[in-house]
Amino acid sequence: MSLGGLRDEAEIRGHRKTYIGAMPGRLIQNLKKSGTSNPVFVLDEIDKLGQSHQGDPSSAMLEVLDPEQNESFYDNYLEVGYDLSKVLFIATANNLGQIPWALRDRMEIINVSGYTIEEKTEIAKRHLLPKQLKEHGLSAKHLKLGKKQLEQIVEGYTRESGVRGLEKKIAKVVRFAAKSIALEEAYDIVLPSEKVADILGTPRFRDKFENNDIAGVVTGLAWTQVGGDILFIESILSKGKGSLSITGNLGTVMKESATIALQYIKSNAEEFGINPEVLEKYNVHIHVPEGATPKDGPSAGITMLTSLVSSYTQRKVKNKLAMTGEITLRGKVLPVGGIKEKILAAKRANIKEIILCRENEKDILEIKESYLKGLTFHYVTDMKQVIALALTKQKVQNAKKLM
Repeated sequence: MSLGGLRDEAEIRGHRKTYIGAMPGRLIQNLKKSGTSNPVFVLDEIDKLGQSHQGDPSSAMLEVLDPEQNESFYDNYLEVGYDLSKVLFIATANNLGQIPWALRDRMEIINVSGYTIEEKTEIAKRHLLPKQLKEHGLSAKHLKLGKKQLEQIVEGYTRESGVRGLEKKIAKVVRFAAKSIALEEAYDIVLPSEKVADILGTPRFRDKFENNDIAGVVTGLAWTQVGGDILFIESILSKGKGSLSITGNLGTVMKESATIALQYIKSNAEEFGINPEVLEKYNVHIHVPEGATPKDGPSAGITMLTSLVSSYTQRKVKNKLAMTGEITLRGKVLPVGGIKEKILAAKRANIKEIILCRENEKDILEIKESYLKGLTFHYVTDMKQVIALALTKQKVQNAKKLM
């Protein structure tokens, strides 16, 4: 039962019999269609319920999903209580924040994280490719995509937690084969990687670790609605009066993290080997590239701290290192969410070491060991530990002489 865009409360509760064209609500209609009083109901897109002058459907859903009340669910058309307690309700949502609190309180939340590259490749091989071949009137003897080519499509052309976009790209490759057969043109049945790039165009996504030869450039890990991603945080100093500038389409929380990081450095300058005069005589500018993309959240706290200390000391950031964690004015590092997605993004970008809050260790233990191969984790509780792990004693090339 799709709930996307549903705005009329009568869709849930039914119409009173006094109205012309009155009918039961969709719940009772679907129960009648299923022919049983204990079916499994999938309520798709429950976060897309909307309010209007016709009532609030999300409020009507309270009685449907509340086990204390739904044994006598009142449908306006039936005019008697109907027992929904035997129905197993499974609701899906993309954004928990859009579900009213009272409705969310009646649910058991199961977070389903995105597929990994290996899982997407296997899904494409077993299901998506055979399905698209069948829909285009072809069979396995007309087109073959190897594991390398499927991974190329997943990594270079899609950025999502599911596989909907991946199926579209595979369909495009299959259409190329169908067109070649229809026009009697010669083509490789086992498509090489170069041909896949010709069909789909230049890869849209590339996660690459950038060099650490410049002071103030640090790799952070971010969670997005389509999985994990890496982001680079840059900072640079210029002569001035110690002011802070922030750019890169950042939200309030991220800007606050930058302010906290700078104030913490000012109060502990000597411990980080920073001359307090430098803080007063140089302005600092923090930028997060891809300014067109809105970015927010506390996860970049330790990344901003490391970037600022690197700029003020002109020390190198350790090679192939990424980090994620929230910071406080007391110097504590707090846990953050989306760890699995962030770890997978780090692997894609060829990161070797990751700094995390000690409390996030439990999240790492829940991830399959095969996904963690080649990664080293450093667990911290204090911001000083982050700097000790992240920065080398070596200065960057062409280091600025600040004082």
